[in-house]
Order: sequence, then structure tokens, then C-alpha cells
Amino acid sequence: MDFERLRLSEPGDRLTGLYAIHQALDERGAPTSLRHFSASLESGWSGERGESWVVRVDGEIAGGCTLHYPDEDNTHLAKLITLGVHPDRRRRGLGGALLDHAIGRARGEGRSLLICETPTDGPGAAFARARGFAPATAEARRVLDLRTVDWASFELMRADAARHARGYTLQRWAGPADEELLDDLALLTTSMNDEPLGDLEMRAHRWTAERIRASDLAVANAGLTVYTMIARHAASGEPAGFTRILVDAEDARGWARQVDTGVLRAHRGHRLGTVLKLANAAWLHACEPDIERVITWNADYNAYMLRINELMGFRLLDQWNAWQLRI
Repeated sequence: MDFERLRLSEPGDRLTGLYAIHQALDERGAPTSLRHFSASLESGWSGERGESWVVRVDGEIAGGCTLHYPDEDNTHLAKLITLGVHPDRRRRGLGGALLDHAIGRARGEGRSLLICETPTDGPGAAFARARGFAPATAEARRVLDLRTVDWASFELMRADAARHARGYTLQRWAGPADEELLDDLALLTTSMNDEPLGDLEMRAHRWTAERIRASDLAVANAGLTVYTMIARHAASGEPAGFTRILVDAEDARGWARQVDTGVLRAHRGHRLGTVLKLANAAWLHACEPDIERVITWNADYNAYMLRINELMGFRLLDQWNAWQLRI
């Protein structure tokens, strides 16, 4: 079987073919525009190198896979971002051949662990188990329907939480951060290292101003607008917590993605996570009135964030697992 490298400098029908497979398999949740999808093929949000490969049947793109290689940290692993076979081309051994190819590529990069994600039920999970992957985390996607939100109640909830955070102020912006904010964001992003990872053999990420700038540029290149809100300790001006929501400016179709939310340890216990997420959701609604749903991911063990999401009205969409395979 011949594997063809997909390079964005020469996409041909490889890009459109792989995107068509992604569209055929990704039936739920927020849509991914072609620009967003393309950006994810050669780079991850935190600067991982990416590569993608496709295979053909009868001259048409029938399947493909994408790998990301962290180079700043977690250099022992490779992320299998996608592995898919068109529904009309299954049961021909293409999935197994693509996985074998991905394992070979990861080993060639000196990686000893391969990680991926699938819905808990369905062909992806069955395939992962059959190929020796072990479930490492239990996760879920939840959705907040902004069309049903009682915004007056939202404001009352935010005001109630803010009583515990009177020593803090909020700052917000849309798009990439200004240069003077990069060090603060790098510090705030380290709070994400406390997120429960279950059995996933992943180490803490190292964040710098340069890495934050690269992440901001990757998000912008994908055609996404990021709405960021941070909390500062009023007396010292120190950054304390942050939250972000992404909107695909090219193909939102009424969806937004709630991504990172974190509070530094020294500032926990003031309900800053609740204040930030409620305030940012309300700001998003004011700026993007056509957004109807916000989707988010959480590990099942992240009880604090799950409580906030339940308070806000997020409801379960589906359940997922992160898997890992020693290679």
C-alpha cells in the first residue's frame, strides 16, 4: 500500500479528500472549517510539528492520518490526532495499515508512546482496544445552549460568585494578546498542568511568552477568533486566572468552543473560575449574537470544573476516552 504525504504547499486532492473523510466521520459537535482543519494538519496549538498521510483506493482518497510531535516537552510521545477511513471504504484493512504506518513514523521520531482519543462507544474504541491501546482517561463533551440561557440569572450567579472575589479585577480582549500580556499568559497557562490526566503518561507543559505568541498565531492562522478574559489581584496586579472561548470566523454555524480555564494555586478559593467563565460567556454572547451553542471538554475527574459547567447549564453530549499505546 502506498502512503502519500499531504503537504499544504502542494495539497492537491489529498487535502480535500482527507477533509471529506473528516466531515463524513465527525457528525456531532462544533463544525470544523477547511481552513481550521488545514491548520491542524501541520501544527498543534502549542507548537507541535504535524504530518499527515493519505491512502487511495481506485484513485480516490480513502483514508488518512495525522500525527503531532511535541518538541518542547513530552518528547516521548506522538499524538495521533486523526485516523479515519471513509465509511464506504471500510473492512479492507486500511485502518490497520494506516495505524502501522503511524507507529512506524512515530518510532522513527524516537517516540515511545502513541496517544489518541475516540468516543467511548463505537468503531473507534473497538479498533483501539483490538490494536492494544489502553484507556487512560475518561472524558466528556458538554454543550451550553445559549438560546435557552436566562441572562438575568447568569448575571445574578456571576454577582454571587464575585462576592468571594472582591479583591480581583477582570481584563478581556479578542484576538491575539498584546506583547505586554504574553508573560502573564504564560504563567496563567501553567495552571492547566494541574488538570487531572488519569493514567495518561503525559508530563507538565512548559509555557513561555514565545510559546504563547506561537499559539496565538496558530489560532489566528486557523481562522479562529479567541475571546480571552483574565482575573488580576487588584492590590498587586498579579495575574490570577484565565479562560478562553474560540469562534471559527469562517464557518461557525452557531458554535463556539470553550477551551482553557485555569486559576493559579495561590489564588484559588475565591470562585474565580466561576466568575471568569460566566463573564466571558456573557461577553461572547454580546459580541457574537449568532453563536447558539458552546461546546467544551472535561475529564470526568475534574470535579471543580464540572460543578461550574453544571451551574452554567452545560449538558452532556457524549463521552470519550483518551488511549495510549507503548510503541
